[in-house]
Amino acid sequence: MRNPMDDIREEIRRLHLAHARGDLREKAFQRALAQRTMELYRALAESSLLPGEEILQEHHVVEAHMRLTQSVLKEPEQMATSLFLTDRRLLRVRSWIQPGRPATADHRDGTVLDQVPLAKIQALQTRRRIRPGEIGAGMAMAALALLLWQWLEVTGFVLLGLGILGAIHGLLLPTRWVEIQSRSPAPSEPILVHAYRKKSGRALLKSLREMTRTSPPHLSPT
Repeated sequence: MRNPMDDIREEIRRLHLAHARGDLREKAFQRALAQRTMELYRALAESSLLPGEEILQEHHVVEAHMRLTQSVLKEPEQMATSLFLTDRRLLRVRSWIQPGRPATADHRDGTVLDQVPLAKIQALQTRRRIRPGEIGAGMAMAALALLLWQWLEVTGFVLLGLGILGAIHGLLLPTRWVEIQSRSPAPSEPILVHAYRKKSGRALLKSLREMTRTSPPHLSPT
């Protein structure tokens, strides 16, 4: 019997080929690719479900990662994180998305599937962190504007203003996420819920709080 994931992988491969030939516009390609990739991660999560277990909520986030050794002109690789909540546990699928390479949700793109049972969850803790990358980029822009001030003229004011605003934005509007704190055995890295203000993130956290609150001592909400 053919694995359902293989069918989705083939669809993703065909999307890349159609885009490379110019048969699919960028916007349509990205929309279809995102949909098929989420289906692939969902299929991976479903492959680990127990009899009678089903996915109740899901939340998908993609984060860009620019490495120090990578050219600024090169599109950065991205970390895709998909969370799937069932009535028994919280599943997490993490995978690296390489520009131009079809997602496979296996060892080829470093995909990892881990979980935490609801009975092991202790708390949901909101975390905050300033954005050092954004602050650094803003300060670099401002410094460049001052360094080249006599040659840039009007452009210097724009570059300086954007740099200052970027640094302020990174300082005053920190990144926020929710950390799922659990007892041992726990995943090698804590399960984090980024972009939790999205509709899917709010729904997942609401269901998680309700499901664990009704069965103490699973969770002590924070």
